[in-house]
Amino acid sequence: MKTATAALENFKKLSPKNLPLDEPLSKGHRACQGCGEVLALRMIAKAVGKELIAVSATGCMEIISSPYPQTAWECPWIHVAFENAASVASGVEAGRKALIRKGRIKDDGAKIMAFAGDGGTADIGIQALSGAIERGHNFTYVCLDNEAYMNTGVQRSSSTPYGAMTTTSPPGAKSKGQFSWKKNMPMIAAAHDMPYVATASPAFHMDLMNKVRKAVTVPGPAYLHVFAPCPTGWRCAPDISVETARQVVQARIFPLYEVIDGRYVLNRDVKKPLPVKEYMKKQKRFAHLTDEDFAYIQEKVDADWNRLKALVKATNPED
Repeated sequence: MKTATAALENFKKLSPKNLPLDEPLSKGHRACQGCGEVLALRMIAKAVGKELIAVSATGCMEIISSPYPQTAWECPWIHVAFENAASVASGVEAGRKALIRKGRIKDDGAKIMAFAGDGGTADIGIQALSGAIERGHNFTYVCLDNEAYMNTGVQRSSSTPYGAMTTTSPPGAKSKGQFSWKKNMPMIAAAHDMPYVATASPAFHMDLMNKVRKAVTVPGPAYLHVFAPCPTGWRCAPDISVETARQVVQARIFPLYEVIDGRYVLNRDVKKPLPVKEYMKKQKRFAHLTDEDFAYIQEKVDADWNRLKALVKATNPED
């Protein structure tokens, strides 16, 4: 099979001057004011264009885009359960291959993408995702990470950051809120030795859209983990979603990188990081944390950054 590296050898990046005109996700959806997730989803859909076939797990983006009898999708789209977006995308891919082989349909270059939140990915969907990657299905899986089960009432997920307040991880005299560290889904996906893995943020829109184009270009499975600010669940002002999506990268909490055939590429090397406290202080979900807590979190963020930098160096010896 052709490798991701070879497939991307002549990759042509998008620029503000040659953005696609197609809008598979139209206006008229019912997302909350300031929703960073639907902003990212629109960018993703726009980067793929009319070739998109969308498999959408239950979650915020499914709810706001498909209130019966209306839909904001202008492409083939299917709603599936929380846990099986990757399985259904696998079936769509396998079914299309069979129909093309039998001459029932033409190979029109359709791009199959599965969309799910962090709960539907890192928790109840990880088994289906792992199996689909292991089988080598040719589709792109997108985790839109707003760091909790926002659709059902802001409950914690394994992607909720340490210390965050949710309805199921409330802070108190003997609790800091969320007690565990955020699950590192991009590196879990990369551990499957899959062709392409990337992280992205809607604050860096061209980086996000070019990673989408790369993901749908490579043969086999691709995984995108996209940061998705949620003013409603994070208890922050709706007009700072993009600022929040930028600051999380500047604080090195959510680094922007790619893993191409096992080679780690850091897309944005933050030389002078923003303190984690500066990123967190505008979100009331962290309002109960003390300076000691912020220092503890800062240590973990610094250690994770150094680990990522070591992986970049180890997998790019020529640099």
